[in-house]
Amino acid sequence: MSTFSGLGTALSSLIAQRQALDVAGQNIANANTVGYTRQRATLAALPAATVPSMFSTSDGTGEGTRVSGIDRLADVFLDARLRTQTSGASYLSARAEAYAALETSVGEPATTGLSSQLSTFWGAWHDVANTPDKGSAKAVLLEDARAVVDRIGTLYSAARTQWTQARSSTVALVDQVNTTAASVADLNGRILSITNSGGTAHELADQRDQLVTSLSSLAGAAISVRPDGQVDVLVGGNALVSGNRAQALAVQGATSFAQATGDSTAVPPVDGQAVTVVWAAHPTRSAGLDGGRVAGLLSTLAPTDGAGTGGILTEAAARYDALATTIATQVNALHSGAVTSGTGTPGGDFFTFAAGRPPALGLTVAVTDPSGVAVAAPGGGALDGSVGDKIAQLATAAGGPDSTWSTTVVELGVRTASAGSRAKVAESARATAAAQQLAQASVDTDEETVNMLAYQRAYEGAARVLTAIDQMLDTLINRTGLVGR
Repeated sequence: MSTFSGLGTALSSLIAQRQALDVAGQNIANANTVGYTRQRATLAALPAATVPSMFSTSDGTGEGTRVSGIDRLADVFLDARLRTQTSGASYLSARAEAYAALETSVGEPATTGLSSQLSTFWGAWHDVANTPDKGSAKAVLLEDARAVVDRIGTLYSAARTQWTQARSSTVALVDQVNTTAASVADLNGRILSITNSGGTAHELADQRDQLVTSLSSLAGAAISVRPDGQVDVLVGGNALVSGNRAQALAVQGATSFAQATGDSTAVPPVDGQAVTVVWAAHPTRSAGLDGGRVAGLLSTLAPTDGAGTGGILTEAAARYDALATTIATQVNALHSGAVTSGTGTPGGDFFTFAAGRPPALGLTVAVTDPSGVAVAAPGGGALDGSVGDKIAQLATAAGGPDSTWSTTVVELGVRTASAGSRAKVAESARATAAAQQLAQASVDTDEETVNMLAYQRAYEGAARVLTAIDQMLDTLINRTGLVGR
């Protein structure tokens, strides 16, 4: 081997250790950068020359070292687990928030809740039954009845408002999905271009991974890595991003709460419409989202299914309608068979429904004058209040309004607690996956400091070898064979 080859060997080490130091410096500089994945320079030995030069021979010693690549120390399995857990946690969180908001609007138990107002309403019937000749008691009854009607309408309106807000959020989130997907496609193209030119695009890959995780949170996205370094992003098994191209999503279906709930009183009955996310280029094809916040919101926007397992908000509206119908039917059945205390006029319906409106919103008090309240049985006399007492007893009747409402409140409370518990467990699993991924990908400044010291010492050693060879060559060239020595 030529003596001059030692210079090349030492120089290769100087270059390699400096590059490794640059990588360590990059890691330390980004120790607090969100989403940054640590990198590591991989050193490889250069083999000995296979064809010796004219005036040298090969003794089998290698020709130094080189940086064979800069690795991005991410773990694809931890990344995939984080995306999966994020998708599930976001889906359950959306449902839990919807249940919590609905429970808050119900406001039970409270002095202003419907249960308290129903109790006051039945108590007013007791008062009228005890003093059927007093107009003041009947006037109070009518006011209490209107309070119940207003409260049921308020509950329905709250569910409708929440549905409208959830749909608006869905549209905004789908727009965000489209924007994020376009960004991922753009990064795919840039990464491919840099890779094909022989460079590394690890920082762009970090940005892309963050966007993909965001897509997992929004739409339950999964990825498939291509051999060329690009990723395909899949939602519902279909490609949202394919290389440097992105497919857009769109929201279709019911645009109002009335369309989502349908109309069971119509002839024939009108079924509720679902809110769906479809491919913008193929509006008849559903995107089939099965995870993420958007899918969670879609489940809350779903129409009723007749079995009580449909959309959270439309099912609540159906319960409010059923309650309004129960109150009107049971009270009217008794009141229409009674007569007024003064004139003996048949009572007729106490409640009625406005045409073209849901029962919960259309329920009104048909009796407008206190004298029209009927609590006496036909032939019972002016002071008879037996029918009023029967109406008051609906408070404890099996299948009565109170029983129906109590069942609704209990079921809502159980489902809200269950949804909150599931969301909490899913979030804990997501946090664990995020911590494991972070432990693998984040920068350890202590480790990088040790690496920097190792590279520094290696650099100093290579420089010392270079100096030694330089001194040897100086002796050989400048001091060997001088005349007179």
